[in-house]
Amino acid sequence: MTHRRGNENDGSNGDKHRFTALIEADRAARTTAAWRGTLLDYLEIVRATPSVAKLAHERLHDLILEHGIDDQAGREDRRRQRLHGDDPVRAYGFFEHEFFGIERPIDYIVRYFHAAAAKGEESRQVLCLIGPVGAGKSSLVERLQRGLEACAPVYAIAGCPMAEEPLHLIPTHLRDEFSKMLDVHIEGELCPVCRYRLEQEFEGRYEDVVVELVPFSRHGRRGIGVVPPVDPNNQDTSVLIGSEDISKLDLYSEGDPRVLDLNGAFNVGNRGMTEFIEVFKNETEYLHTIITATQEKFIPAPGRHGTVYVDTAIVVHSNEAEWRRFKGDHTNEAILDRIVVIKVPYNLRLTEEVKIYRKLLDRSSFKAHIAPHTLEVASMFAILSRLEPTPQCDLMTKLRIYDGEEVVEKGKTVKLDPRELKEASPNEGMDGISTRFIMKALDNTLADRPEGINPINVRETMVQMIKDSDLSDDRRKRYLELLQDTLHKEYLAILEKEITRAFVFSFEEQADTLFQNYLDHAEAYVNKTRVRDAGTGEELEPDEGFLKSVEEQIAIVGSAADGFRQEVMAYLWASSRRGQRVNYGSYEPLKEAIEKRLMSSAREMSRVITKARTRDEEQREKYDDLIQALMEHGYNEHSAEMVLRYAANNLWKD
Repeated sequence: MTHRRGNENDGSNGDKHRFTALIEADRAARTTAAWRGTLLDYLEIVRATPSVAKLAHERLHDLILEHGIDDQAGREDRRRQRLHGDDPVRAYGFFEHEFFGIERPIDYIVRYFHAAAAKGEESRQVLCLIGPVGAGKSSLVERLQRGLEACAPVYAIAGCPMAEEPLHLIPTHLRDEFSKMLDVHIEGELCPVCRYRLEQEFEGRYEDVVVELVPFSRHGRRGIGVVPPVDPNNQDTSVLIGSEDISKLDLYSEGDPRVLDLNGAFNVGNRGMTEFIEVFKNETEYLHTIITATQEKFIPAPGRHGTVYVDTAIVVHSNEAEWRRFKGDHTNEAILDRIVVIKVPYNLRLTEEVKIYRKLLDRSSFKAHIAPHTLEVASMFAILSRLEPTPQCDLMTKLRIYDGEEVVEKGKTVKLDPRELKEASPNEGMDGISTRFIMKALDNTLADRPEGINPINVRETMVQMIKDSDLSDDRRKRYLELLQDTLHKEYLAILEKEITRAFVFSFEEQADTLFQNYLDHAEAYVNKTRVRDAGTGEELEPDEGFLKSVEEQIAIVGSAADGFRQEVMAYLWASSRRGQRVNYGSYEPLKEAIEKRLMSSAREMSRVITKARTRDEEQREKYDDLIQALMEHGYNEHSAEMVLRYAANNLWKD
């Protein structure tokens, strides 16, 4: 017993040493990062590294680019080609793994910072993100704020309430000469507090003023200012520009800078960024300070202290209803002229939507099993609710096209360009079911079913949530139709293919064998030659019956068969010329035909096995094999049995 207690103490002491080492290493790193010196010392640093004196927009732009860019140019990706054509969308490492399906808005945001960093007109305009709830506006802003917190601290005048740039200490008449020596642009003026300290504490000797490193911190209110919506009946610009400390008026005169409390959002956001949350809920008069802050880079100081220079990237966000109301008022033209609007719609790509929920679930503590296609079906509902109808195709086809999928109807690939579809519906994605709704449905189902969730019970949860929600009758009816009809049919199609894959031994091998046989006979038919039997070496006529049995799966019949066979051979020949690997999935119409052929051959046996109330020994063995195969495809035993019961009741009705 004593020996065990000694081991426990040894382990405890070991952990304590590791804790101490971690704390001391962190303290040493922070001490090393700390720096204090005079303006003269700082000037030497700037001369060696001019970028330390960059302005706020340039700092944010560089912060994004530091994480790398993938312009995706030259990629031989058929899905990407269908989505973007010859206009590739850049992927920024800074936003990677956090944002999905909104590459265009992110690209526009980076373009704004690029132009602002170059001191273009955008440097004097507000970045405004407009979109529906849960589309990612706040998360984009938060990502920028976290990036600032992780970047290198800035050199600032020690004790300045705004952590301002030390180069402001250089007198105006010497700035041109210093700018040439340092290879930097010097912009801005001392705040009233630092101006007073320069005269009183340092007797005008600006070269002796102390400079220190100041890190960014949202919660510490250093370099990141945040303005929440303010009660219209109690709006006070001190939230933006600070105030006078009335407790000090007994000690100092009203015009003395020492009474100033420069703790407003613009003061705090100096050198970094200032965020306005749901900005257009504020009264217009309250927003006038934004005009001077962005256009003139000055804000009024509290009381009688003149103006204060601010260097901050102003980022605001709002929902579209508030934006439309604000834009519709002609008296707001002065502010509207200083706003760069970027729409942040809901994601409209299925594969990206699934990634969103996978990311959010990975962050949660839920451990229950999630059956295959569960997130896919939930994501389908979200995206279908965001799409606008078009006479060119149904919503499910539109969803697939937006996801870069090659859609086949009656043996032909649907020739619809996703970019043209979007141009015809410019507001698509600005309305519909939010990611939060879907996550609530997933969370509720996970909480109720510790044995695991699947597309069936998640869809049931969403149906009940829609019935209980405060929606208009028309919208509730439309959402229920999507869930109970469109998604029901789509899931049955997914489920039949899933069961076939599990039921047919070596599905991929059999599909590829069918594909190779089809190619042999189609090539002989098109070229008017014979097929050599691999076993006997005998030359045979192409088997038209076999070819038709595959083609009729996708409604290719009669005279259309000749054209289809020629298209298959031409497409696959061109693919092989480009060095692409050719298999049964290479040509989408033929892939669908082969899969349906396999499904039709397995359908009757699957129906008998799953619908049987009592099974003989052979059927029981096949059923157990089917359960095992589904488990190998990602199901657990409970979800496998549940989807098979669902198939028996809905898929193969007598």
